[in-house]
Amino acid sequence: MQLSRRLRVVLVGSTGCLLVVIYVPILLIVLYAFNPSKSQKWPVTGLTLQWIQAAIGNPGARSALVLSVQVGLIATGIALVLGSLLAAAVHRYHFFGRNVVSFLVILPVAFPGIVTGIALNTTFRTLFGGLSLFTLIVGHATFCVVTVYNNVIARMRRTPGSLVEASADLGADPLQTFRFVTLPVIRSALIAGALLAFALSFDEIIVTTFTAGFNETLPIWIVANLSRPNQLPIVNAVALGVIIASAIPVYLAQRVASDAAGYG
Repeated sequence: MQLSRRLRVVLVGSTGCLLVVIYVPILLIVLYAFNPSKSQKWPVTGLTLQWIQAAIGNPGARSALVLSVQVGLIATGIALVLGSLLAAAVHRYHFFGRNVVSFLVILPVAFPGIVTGIALNTTFRTLFGGLSLFTLIVGHATFCVVTVYNNVIARMRRTPGSLVEASADLGADPLQTFRFVTLPVIRSALIAGALLAFALSFDEIIVTTFTAGFNETLPIWIVANLSRPNQLPIVNAVALGVIIASAIPVYLAQRVASDAAGYG
């Protein structure tokens, strides 16, 4: 009993320390976004919405936001198609090298972002002669595919194979089986994977730096303006928007995954 109580104290203390390390800096950014002073001085002397309004009216931030949303949506769409098809192939069919294929699909997540970025940059310059919006989208799709694949393959592995077999026994063709059996089962995994993929794409900067060329996404705009004293309060306000925009899809993905966790 004594050991159990000590273990609980250690776990609670460790969790508390981790949350402090993660969220105190985020809370500081939130406070500085409403700080009336241009300099980041503590304590904050008041609250104002002027930097939020300035961020909304900033043309560079607005265009960067639009580009980030466009890239995120397209990369997520590509990831949904490729990730779900890969998951279906690896789960349903037994072929030579199946485990190797699954490993190769997931492996890019383990690579440092700078390594992936340099590799993509070299490849795109060699094959296409430069960087463009297309290379930026492809760069984002490389890690978005992994997110969708992991969600879908995990759901498929928890799904009884008897459902597909029963559908075939009842005379359904593969397309009907996918539409009426497989798709309803994996729908929540697809939604969760898409939300997470969009969130990752929206705030990704390392791979973006090596694949964007002259295109400026919102994270790149933030980094470019971070060293400009007059822009720092606006950067804080934009960062607040990024925090909210990133947290919402992650929260929704968690809710979707939690609601479907009892299946199978």
